[in-house]
Parts: sequence; structure tokens; C-alpha cells
Amino acid sequence: MPEAPKAGEHGHHILVAENNKKVLQFIEEVTTNPDEVQKRVLAEILTENAHVEYLQRHGLNGHTDRDTFKKIMPAITYEDIQTDITRIANGDKSQILCSQPISEFLTSSGTSGGERKLMPTIEEELARRSQLYSLLMPVMSQFVPDLEKGKGMYFLFIKSEAKTPGGLPARPVLTSYYKSPHFKNRRPDPYTNYTSPNETILCSDSYQSMYSQMLCGLCQNKEVLRVGAVFASGFIRAIRFLEKHWPLLCHDIRAGTINAQITDPSVREAVMKILKPDPKLADFVEAECSKDSWQGIITRLWPNTKYIDVIVTGTMSQYIPTLDYYSNGLPLVCTMYASSECYFGVNLNPLCKPSEVAYTLIPTMGYFEFLPVHRNNGVTNSISMPKSLNEKEQQELVDLVDVKIGQEYELIVTTYAGLYRYRVGDVLRVAGFKNKAPQFNFICRKNVVLSIDSDKTDEVELQNAVKNAVTHLMPFDAHVTEYTSYADTTTIPGHYVLFWELNVNGSTPVPPSVFEDCCLTIEESLNSVYRQGRASDKSIGPLEIKIVETGTFDKLMDYAISLGASINQYKTPRCVKFAPIVELLNSRVVSSYFSPKSPKWVPGHKQWNNMN
Repeated sequence: MPEAPKAGEHGHHILVAENNKKVLQFIEEVTTNPDEVQKRVLAEILTENAHVEYLQRHGLNGHTDRDTFKKIMPAITYEDIQTDITRIANGDKSQILCSQPISEFLTSSGTSGGERKLMPTIEEELARRSQLYSLLMPVMSQFVPDLEKGKGMYFLFIKSEAKTPGGLPARPVLTSYYKSPHFKNRRPDPYTNYTSPNETILCSDSYQSMYSQMLCGLCQNKEVLRVGAVFASGFIRAIRFLEKHWPLLCHDIRAGTINAQITDPSVREAVMKILKPDPKLADFVEAECSKDSWQGIITRLWPNTKYIDVIVTGTMSQYIPTLDYYSNGLPLVCTMYASSECYFGVNLNPLCKPSEVAYTLIPTMGYFEFLPVHRNNGVTNSISMPKSLNEKEQQELVDLVDVKIGQEYELIVTTYAGLYRYRVGDVLRVAGFKNKAPQFNFICRKNVVLSIDSDKTDEVELQNAVKNAVTHLMPFDAHVTEYTSYADTTTIPGHYVLFWELNVNGSTPVPPSVFEDCCLTIEESLNSVYRQGRASDKSIGPLEIKIVETGTFDKLMDYAISLGASINQYKTPRCVKFAPIVELLNSRVVSSYFSPKSPKWVPGHKQWNNMN
């Protein structure tokens, strides 16, 4: 496709400035009257879907006003619509949840029964998602000028996808977006000018994709003004990849050739358009990478970088020290808040500290409601909530403009694509307001105790996995008296660690291979998102079991009580994050064992694979 003729430098900047002004004006307008916008959005959704089976079943009977909707429709979890989802996945094309045809399912990183949740979506949602992306850079350019004069080095990847029995694609939301015409045929825009050609992003082999994106990023190192990935964990994986493979990359830059391991012809062709023999650049990269310390490597190799664009809220905050080390403390910017259910909002103060990130929900994206959360401060950060709401809780739901500053809420969303009063599972705290629209800190996903990448493991799942594993100890008359866990992100990729205190009555010591079997059994028992991260994406390292001295968990209790915990109410936390507690546990480790191989994982849901 021939490129559009280039506007003169001056004309180009005028266009960018005009577009930025329009976008900021839009944000002003929708945050000034968010309640009217929300009312309109709900009426649009209900009018469009008035005759769908789900709304009829609950007796909404074509009503589109907010009061009737709130009186009649229940707040739901995934399990409440699972039967409807299964029908659509199996090929039922009737208007079950939505009047428009479901175009694909977005696979959530949350799971139900160990399998990824499937979120219905429709064609027009892509435009809505693209609109939210289009707000990010105009906001950013208020704080960091001249970003249109260079490129972004972003490490973006597609993940494997499956087809449902009825033939609909089921894939993660970002894979859906990168494969869509909205991304692939995007108009030339200085803000979506990336160092990675589309072909390298769309390559399904993660090694070839990472290698070619890193090579292109190094070749254009002077033009890079911002760097990033979706999650902090993904960006750190890219830096560790460079640590391991820089000699090969330098060889390619010096010779102007691509390593033979990159076999995808479209990737090779796209990279060859960028790659030119450059011995001087190769020497420079080699000199920097072979130094003893990698502190500040990002600003050393990409000297014009102004910030790192990654998600560092929620469980990703555990990666902040590592990012600071590699970047010499460049600003860490979280630009947007989104999920497979719905895209929600943007950070209007992107240069704030990671701990102060607040997202402004854009009221045109969906209809938002909020359930007040009351939690007791336990040792763990996880918040558990009742599965279904009683009438009193149902009445406690408040609208976007009625939330109170400082209060925590569970987010509930009604979307254009067929979710009605759906509980997303995120806990948010009201931080302030932009005009009349509230701004929220992301606090956590409810019930999640362990997370390394996009995996989310809850306490029940962990308990079940440990129960399956300890059967290996029975022949040795050994059992686990207490355990806890933590996500160790000092290794890249990070990995789950379980601390076990044992009671061994048998005369034969437990062989190391048995503990390794325990590790693998735990991994096999965890959900498909975890197993995909281990087996396919390599974004999670092998699980580790550390055996601790007898009496360790008594010491842990003494420590918790010294900090003010009540002896009567003390329960061993199943997950620990507090550094002194992790240090205490680590100081009493007598042996440690790793999972010997990856757990089994195949794309798609178990039940689909049984049907094939």
C-alpha cells in the first residue's frame, strides 16, 4: 500500500496539536456531565438489546430506564451466565445476551473451574477500544512534549488462540486487538510509530518475536523516546532476554544479517527493511552490555528515553525496584485501565508516582456501578466477597457520580456486548475527581493471593493443589503440618514458592524426586492461565517448595503477635508479601526443590478438546 504523502514538518505538528486539542476537549465534556452520559449509555444498551433472551428472562420487558433496570436486574458473576456463554460457544446464534452477533470471545485471565472465562464481544467494541487508546498520547503530550518526533519501543506479543466448538475465535483481548484491522491498518500516526514492525508483533513464536523486536529496537536506538510493554513483568523479561542474547544481536547489527533461528519469512523481510550493517552501533551495544553492572541499561542503550510505559499497579507493583534499577529511575507510567470485559479509563496524571496512579473512568465505555467493600485488614492483601448479593447488598450499589472519596468499591459493569451488572472482581478506591467524574486507585483483584504475570491464583485453588500434592508423601508417613506461599519476583521469570513444615514419622527419608513430584502436582492442579504461562509463554518459572525447620510457623505466629495480631484470631496466612516475614521464612529453609518439567497445557477449554 503506498504511503500517504508526508505533510510538511510544520503542517504535521499543526495536525497533531489540533487532534490533541479535540481529544482533551472530549475528556473535559464527558467528565463534566458523566451522569447524563451514563444514563444515555445505559439507555442505548437496553434499547439495542431490548428483545434479547437474557433481559426477557429477568422480566425487563423492554424498559430502558435506570430505575427499572436497577430494580429488576441482579448483579451477577461469571457462573450465573456460564450456561448462556456455553450455548453461544457451541454455536447457538439466537439473541441470547446481545442483539448483535457475538464476533469472538475474549479469554479473561480470571478463571472459572480452572479454565479461562470467556467474555462475549461484538465487532463494534473494537472501535470503542481504539477510541480509548486514542486518548492516551494527547494526555501524555501535556506532560512530555515532542513525543511525536520519535518512536516508541514496545514489546507487544500475541498469544495462542483457540476456536470454540461453534467456530468463534477465543483469544486474549490484546491478541484480538493486534490482529484486527484497527491495529494492522492504522493510519500513519506519530504516536503509534513503533520500532517493532507489525510482522514481528504478530509472529506467534515468542522467541522469534522477542528477538526481532529487540533487534529493531536496538537498530533505531537514537529514535526511541519511550519504551514499554503491557505489564511490568513483560518488559523485564525483554531486558533479561537482552542480557542473555546480546552477543547474537550485536553480531546481526554488525553484519546487517538476521540470525538463522529467525525462520518466519515475513519477520525476516520486515526486519531487513530496518537492519543495515552498523559496526559502530554494534561496538557501542557490546561495550554497554559487557560491563559488570546493568544498572541504568535502558538509558545507556536508548539515551533519549523519557519514560517507561507499563502497568505497575496491583500485583505488578512488585517489579518497581527492578525497573528503577534498569532505568536509573525513569518515570514509570500507567496509562490506562482495561480488562477483557470492558475498557474502563485513563490516567490523566501519567507522571505521578506508581503508588498514586488513579484512573478516570470514561463514561462512554460502558455503564458502571459500584458495590461498597468493607474489609478487615488481615495479613494478606486478598479480599474475599460473597458469590451472590442479597437484597440489601444489591440496594447498596451506587452510580459512578455517587461514589464517596476514600471508600473502596467492587466494580460492576454493563456493556454493549451483552454483560449486564457483571461483577468484574476488581477492587477500586476513590482517590479524587476530574470535574464530576471520579478517579480510582486500583487496589487488587478480589480473592487473588499469588500472581507473577497475568496469572491469578486464589487461596481455595492453592489449598486444593497442596492437598493433591501431599499424597506423594503418604508412603513415607510424612505430612505437611503448615504451609504458606509467596510470589518470588527476584528471579526472571518470577515463580511461586511454597514453604512447607513437615512432620515425618517414617524411618525412610523422603527422596528429593518425591518433593519434585509434589512441585509438579501442584502446577498440574493450578488453573490454565498459570499452566499456559509456564508451558507456552514461559512467563512463569518452575514452582519451588522450600522445606523449613520444625517450629518455623510458631515463630511466624510470635512475630505476627508482636506486630499486634490477636492470638485468638491468628490464622496462618496462606500467602505472605511482607518482606520481614519472607526473610524469617527463608532464614529457616533446610532444603528446596523445583518442578522438574512444565505442567501440561493445550489451547482452548478442556471440554472442547474432549469434543474434537
